[in-house]
Amino acid sequence: MDIALLANPTAGKGRRAGLLPEVVARLKAGGHAVDVVTATSRDGMVEQGKAAVLSGRAVVAMGGDGTVHLGLQAVAATGAPFGIVPAGTGNDFAVRLGLPGDTLRAAEAIAASTTTRSVDLARVEGADGTTAWFGAVMAAGFDAFVNERANRMRWPRGPQRYNLAIVEELLALRSRSYTMRIDDEESVFDSVLVAIGNTESYGGGFRIVPGADPADGLLDVVVAEPLGRATLMRLRPKVFKGTHVHDPRVRTFRARRIELAAEGVTAYADGERICPLPVTVECVPGALRLIG
Repeated sequence: MDIALLANPTAGKGRRAGLLPEVVARLKAGGHAVDVVTATSRDGMVEQGKAAVLSGRAVVAMGGDGTVHLGLQAVAATGAPFGIVPAGTGNDFAVRLGLPGDTLRAAEAIAASTTTRSVDLARVEGADGTTAWFGAVMAAGFDAFVNERANRMRWPRGPQRYNLAIVEELLALRSRSYTMRIDDEESVFDSVLVAIGNTESYGGGFRIVPGADPADGLLDVVVAEPLGRATLMRLRPKVFKGTHVHDPRVRTFRARRIELAAEGVTAYADGERICPLPVTVECVPGALRLIG
């Protein structure tokens, strides 16, 4: 293969940036030509990925879920081979696909692979004209508000900014009114947490939609009814095991297509800002041709 390697040196707080030369070496050891692609902007990374696809190259993303998300925008539904070299903090999409979690082992697996497999992706369409693909989970409740607040903050830097955003969103916690249409059946409800998953987890192992299978042609939806601050925080540790869905205040659904609307809610997918609701989310079977 000719490979365009989309590399994010800041992924995983930069801890694995020094592995880039060795990742390139291991990919080349498999007989592949490798062109390292870096960009100063998210749009630039996507455009370079699309250019690689048009030139007939495979695309490999080295970074966390955010870098992988950018790569998906370039390769989804094109048939271009796509590989993942996890180098982020959580790497949820790679983990749930059963790929090696170690950066160098993942590069070796791509270098040695002679096959690809089909993986479902989710496609989001916003009322504002936004279109995007995601591989893991779209958040449209409490966790989306945390991300939105953290992105607005200029202090503190690093993970403490996210922790502070959680505290501030807990203090501001209130339920929102949602309208959701699944398989032509519409429901209106109040909720503090809504998540739609192609795979199980986000945020470094939170199994928010346990059982989500990226090869079944369906998306999984989790909705939590209005909860107080203390109840929400007691429920969150259960998400690591996926047992929160057994709580009677949590409902689950499975569907090919979901329409979701709410005032003042911005959707985040794979940890990246997508657009304000309303959105339509649809599973596209086999939209990704995964190496390994």
